[in-house]
Parts: sequence; C-alpha cells; structure tokens
Amino acid sequence: MAGNLPLKIKGIQALLTLRGLPPTKHPLISVLNITALKEQPRNVDLLVTTDFYFIGMSRSTQACLKMKYGHQEYDFDKGLMKFIAPGRVFSFHPDRLEEIALSGWLLMLHPDFLWNHPLALKIKQYEFFDYSVNEALFLSDSEEQTINGLFGNIAQEYSTNIDKFSQGIIISFIESLLGYSERFYQRQFITRQISHHGIVSQLEALLEKAFSQEVLEANGIPTVKDISAQLNISPNYLSGLLKTLTGNSTQQHIQEKIIEKAKEKLIMTNLSVNEIAFELGFEYPQSFSKLFKTKTNISPLEFRKSGRFLS
Repeated sequence: MAGNLPLKIKGIQALLTLRGLPPTKHPLISVLNITALKEQPRNVDLLVTTDFYFIGMSRSTQACLKMKYGHQEYDFDKGLMKFIAPGRVFSFHPDRLEEIALSGWLLMLHPDFLWNHPLALKIKQYEFFDYSVNEALFLSDSEEQTINGLFGNIAQEYSTNIDKFSQGIIISFIESLLGYSERFYQRQFITRQISHHGIVSQLEALLEKAFSQEVLEANGIPTVKDISAQLNISPNYLSGLLKTLTGNSTQQHIQEKIIEKAKEKLIMTNLSVNEIAFELGFEYPQSFSKLFKTKTNISPLEFRKSGRFLS
C-alpha cells in the first residue's frame, strides 16, 4: 500500500458496504454492537478517509485485528476508546479472521446529523479527535461500564422508530459520551504520571537543546509541531497532557524558555535588545519585545535596568 492514495469514502453506508457490515438505519448515523455482529467484517486492506466521525470502544481477547492510523499500528487487545475525525487517513488489517474475538461499540456520525445544534461546533473543539492511535483512551472497569451504558442508550434510540424526538435524544447521549471521554482523558493524564512526567522531563531537555545558540541559529525557534514530533506525540495530546500536569500548554512552555534565555542575556551580556531578539530566533525585534512585556509586564530594557535575574 506504500505510496497509494487513500480511498475517499463519502457516506456511512458506503463504508459499511465496503466492510460487509449491516446497513445503517439512518444515512447520517450508525451504531454497531461489535459483540452482536453475526459475521466478521470483510477483509479490506487499503487506506481510507471518510467524511464522518468515528467513536469506538473495543476489547479483544486475541490480538488478531490491527488498525493503522497515520503511521501508527495498534492491536485491539485492551479495552480502549478511539476517536477519528473526518478527513483522517486510517486502515484496518484483519488477520486470522476466524479467531477474532472483539467486543465493544462503533459509532459513525456524519457532521450533518448535528446541523443547527451547538454540538456541531463544539465537537470540533474536542482535541482527542486529533490524537494518535497510541494515545487512545484506556478505560478502567467502572469507566467502561459508563461508556457501555451510553453506547447502549444510543443504540436503543437508534433502533426504535425514528421520529421528531430521536435526533435530539441521540445527540444528548453523544454529548454525554464526549463529556465523559474528556473527563476520563484528564484522569488518564494524572494516573499515568510516571510515564507522563517522563515526557515532561524529555520536553525540558529538548527545549534546553533547542535553545542552545548553535541549534537556535540553525533551526530557529522550535514549534509545537517540531517538539511533538521529537517526542513521538501528537501536538494536541502533548498540550492536553502538559495543561493537566503543569497548567501550561506546549506553546506556553516554549515561550517561558524564550523568556528565561532572554533574561539571562539581558543581565549577563551587553547585547542590545535587537541583538538578543535575533539570537533568540526572532525575525522582528518588535515581536520579541512584545512577547517579553506580555510575559513579564515590563519591557526588556526596564528588566535590564531593574537588575532582576530570572524573576
């Protein structure tokens, strides 16, 4: 498949047909109880991209279904949730289909289903739709029960006769599902502190190296995308993690490092403010001065005159 362009799939029914799954009862939404499927999904080994959202919760007792999302490959051997936004590239790789033992749910949601509802805009603000597969949400037993219940409520309403109340009721359950998912992600950032604090330490080391004069002159000010790539973490996941553990986003960490280095140069050297700005990778000194004053409430020159250091 290397080098192949992804197959663009429009509409939920088109994907269900491709995978040999039961037809949808509504063109803009489908919910599947994976446990209750009578037939295994059809083996389709290709990259795809769709125009709708995926929200999935799954567990497998046998690691025989692999999913590739971006450049990551993941086994369905633990209870977890995954979120995929429209336009993302992914693929499924079933292997030894007769041995698959999956359980869980899969919700497919077209943005048009949310038309004229506040969730149509709010759903785009949930950062976990941009997380990588290896940044999936790992559920505790009690959390899994909560999510199972919400999926069950959606499925029950979806399976009844569609009427003028159905859309609003289903959307309310989806809002709860997303709200709980956000809460559980925040819990995950905290309860996996050993690995996550390791990431914070790696971040600090990367920033220290990035702001060494030699690297800074060669590469300029590091971006959130640069730092995330070096940590093998998606930008949104890294910022979400840092906000929970430190209160600052990745961008704010980068800016704090800039201010720290600027203060050192203002106190320990005779370089002009413009020279310091250029050494720190700024194309325009005015941008440096504006950032410095925003972060410290005084200008670079005022800081130098005050004689304060790393305050």
